[in-house]
Amino acid sequence: MAKSVPVHCPTCRREHSFTPPTFPCACGAPLTLPVLPGATPELLAQRTWRDSWVAVRCPACDRQDQWPRPEFGCSCGTVVRLPVRPVPGPAATADDAPGPVAPSRPAFRPLAIRTERDAVAAAERYLRWLGFTDVRRTGCGTAPSATGVDLRASGAVARVDPTTLPTTLRDIECLWLHGLLDSATGVCFSLAGYAQGARSRADDLRLPLFVVDLTGAPQALNDAADELVRRGADGVR
Repeated sequence: MAKSVPVHCPTCRREHSFTPPTFPCACGAPLTLPVLPGATPELLAQRTWRDSWVAVRCPACDRQDQWPRPEFGCSCGTVVRLPVRPVPGPAATADDAPGPVAPSRPAFRPLAIRTERDAVAAAERYLRWLGFTDVRRTGCGTAPSATGVDLRASGAVARVDPTTLPTTLRDIECLWLHGLLDSATGVCFSLAGYAQGARSRADDLRLPLFVVDLTGAPQALNDAADELVRRGADGVR
C-alpha cells in the first residue's frame, strides 16, 4: 500500500494527507508515483497535455514511462500539482557495462505495398520479425482500423497509417493512450511520415516511430524505434 505524504495548500495554508496513485507497469509490477514529501506543490492555473504527464522509472524492471502527474484538490477550491522525484540519469563509470545484445534474426523480407491492406500486412510481418509472435489484426483484419490500433501483440499495440498525409499529433497521443490502457508499447508505422508536433511528442513519450516505403521496409525514425529494433520484443516484456 502506498504511503501517504503531507500536502500544504498554498492558498488556505491547511495541511492534508495525500496517497500517491499506483499504476500497473508493463512488466506487471505495481508502480507508485514517487511524490516528494514536504516539497512545495505547484499551483495549477492552466492544464496542458505536456505538463499533465511525468517520466517515472519502474523500480522492478527499470522501464521508464510517462504517467499522469499527481494532482490534489483542496476543499478551498485550489488545485495543485505535486512534485515527483525526477528520473535519475545513467550513472557514469569508467567501465560501463555493455548494453543488451541484439537478438539474432534473419534478414527482414519486406512485402511490397500496393494497397492499404498491404501496409497492414507489411507492419504485421515486421512486428513478427521483431519477435512479437502472437500479432493479431483488429477490426475486420484487412484494412486499417478506425479505432487507431491495427495490430495487437503481447506487449505491443500498433497503428498503421497508409494515407498520403503525415501522421498527426492526435494520432500519436491516441496510440500512446491505447498502449497505456493495455500496459503495452505503442508502435506507429506511417507511409507519409509524421507532423513536426507528432515526432516531438513521440520522443517525449518514448513511442517508436517507423516510416515505411513502398517496398514495405520500415525504417526507424527515433531513438525509441532504434531501441526496439536493437532489443526486439524481449525488450518490452
